[in-house]
Parts: sequence; structure tokens; C-alpha cells
Amino acid sequence: MQSPHLLWQHPGWPGMHYDAARIGEALARAKRAQGVVEGKLSALGFGERQALAAEAWAQEAMATSAIEGEHLDLLAVRSSVARRLGVEIPKGPVAARHVDGLLDIMDDAVRHAGKPLTQERLYGWQAALFPTGYSGMRAILVGRYRTNAMQIVSGPHGHETVHYEAPDAGAVPGEMANFLAWFNAERGEDPLLKAALAHLWFETIHPFDDGNGRVGRNIVDLCLAREAGESSRLVCISQQLLQERDAYYDALGDAQHGNLEITAWLMWFIEQVRLAWERAASVVDASLEKARFWSVHGAVDLTPRQRKAINSLLDHGPGGFEGGLNTRKYVGITGASRATASRELMELAALGLLAQAGAGRAVRYYINLPGWQG
Repeated sequence: MQSPHLLWQHPGWPGMHYDAARIGEALARAKRAQGVVEGKLSALGFGERQALAAEAWAQEAMATSAIEGEHLDLLAVRSSVARRLGVEIPKGPVAARHVDGLLDIMDDAVRHAGKPLTQERLYGWQAALFPTGYSGMRAILVGRYRTNAMQIVSGPHGHETVHYEAPDAGAVPGEMANFLAWFNAERGEDPLLKAALAHLWFETIHPFDDGNGRVGRNIVDLCLAREAGESSRLVCISQQLLQERDAYYDALGDAQHGNLEITAWLMWFIEQVRLAWERAASVVDASLEKARFWSVHGAVDLTPRQRKAINSLLDHGPGGFEGGLNTRKYVGITGASRATASRELMELAALGLLAQAGAGRAVRYYINLPGWQG
């Protein structure tokens, strides 16, 4: 007989269960953090929200790739995101095809969150990540499920450690059919709970030759977008998972190897989403401060160099650059001569936009806002 505190059994995943009361409390905490962000966003204009979404999206693309050990060109990613959202940023290099593919599937998850998740859609997502049919120098199956055994390993060649062995390839179509039937059914699950369950289930099946982690995290993005819409672009869950990468793999592994009681996984995952929403709140706060700053000083006659330096400081948030802004850093940001940099910094302090600390060669400047001095 099932223990009374194990209140859930998945219809397509016999034996999996969790403590609903504990999960409900964790969900409530995460939802409060989400509500704070959505409330703060209402005070920003459309352009400001788009700029925040663009940067968050670019950083998420970097993070979901970095979890898999791939490091993208941030300027190329930002440029490609900006084209999609119509945000003006300095042009960067053209993104590689697989980078555009990653951004395409991330966009699809948010823009079309309400559409069913089908086998064909998953095939398209995975194929977009590998437009050449290769992962590195290894030919892989793209746009279809794997036909070989799948093990998650680490360590040098010949001395690998096997962390997890996925279901036999022959079982994958049936397992995925069960997964998709559950995912597309309307059972009233909370979208965040569904994200946590879906990510664990998908990663356990590991249906593709490669790209399972990125596709699995894209499924999470789709779930979150079903509830939060476009504002879900700000909840950078992949950044949070990258920061906790070892714990992320440990939590997944424990759930896959445990006694089918998945409360610990759900609690851990939901907590990461809560932390990601709280980080998003800090980002929105900084944007609100920036908007308030320019509402006061927007009419001040500044050179383009001065405005660029001020915006750079504002973008870095309270404290600005480590050690404050000085002549050398101003030259680096604006390309001005040292004499011009020194003069323009003193002008900004005299106008009240910057606060000065120290004197002589040790002089430093900070945004003139309460709590923003180093």
C-alpha cells in the first residue's frame, strides 16, 4: 500500500510519486517571486522590456550551450537576438547556423507555447541544433530518435565513468509517445510543476543522439511561457542551472537512480526557478533605476561619449565598475583622449550625474544615486 504522504503517481510513469504538500509550498514561493517581477515590469515601457528580454535571451542561449561545454560568441548571439526582437544594439558578427538554430527553437518555445508538443516539433528542434548532421566531428542522427544505446559518461577515453544508461533504443518511440500524450493532455497541472516533471522524464528517456539537454531545457521554457508569456524570457533558468551545474546533474541522477520518490528533484528544480525569478527582479530593478535616472537628467546636454559612459555605468548596476570609473576606463569606453576624458568626467560630476570619490590620481566616479557608490 502506498504511504499516505506519497500522493502522486504518474499515469504514464508507474511508481513515480512525490509529497504534494511540500511541493505546493515550494510552488507558492516561486509564484510569489514571479509575481514580483511581473509587477515591476509594468512600470517599464515596451522598449525597455524588449531590451531586457533581448539580453536575457542572449545570456540564456550562452548558458544552455555552456552547460553542454559549448561556448558561443556573445556578440553574434546578441546581434541575432536583436534582429528577432527589433532591438537596436551594435552589430556583431554573423551567428553560425547552429547558433541561429538554437535561437530559433528558443523563440518557438515562447512564441508558440500554447501549441501541442509533437514528435515532429521535437525532431525540428533537435535538427536545428545540428544543421550539418554533425556534433563536432561525429556524425549523428538528426530529426529522428536515436537507434543506438545511450550512456551518460564522464572522464578520459578508456577510463570513463558511466553515470546513467538510458532506455534501449527500441523502447524510445513508445516511451516518447507516452511522454507526449501526458504532456499534451489537460490535467490541470501547474505549469512549473509540469516543467519539472517533463524535464526529468525527457532527460530520463534521452531520445536523441545529441542535443537532449538543450531540447529538454527548451521544454522547460515552453512550460514557463504557458503561464508567464513573453515575460518568461526574463527567467533565466539555464543560467541558474549553469551556476549549479554539478548539483543539477546530481539532482537529475539521484531522481533517475532512486526509489521513484521524486520529491527531492521537484523541490530542487522549483527552487532554482524561484532563484531565477529573483535574479530577474534584480535586473528589472536596475532597469527601473536607469529609467528614473534619465527621467531626472534626460534634458541635460551631454556629448554622445558622456551618455555612453553613463549608460555603461548604469548597466553595471549599483557600484558600477569595480573600483569606480576613472579616466583610463572612460578612455576605454568612449575612445576619447585622456585630456578629454578627464574634462568630461569633471563636467558630469559638476552637473550632478556622477559622484566623485578621492582626489588626484586616485579620483573615482560613481552614478549619483543613493546606494550606488562603491
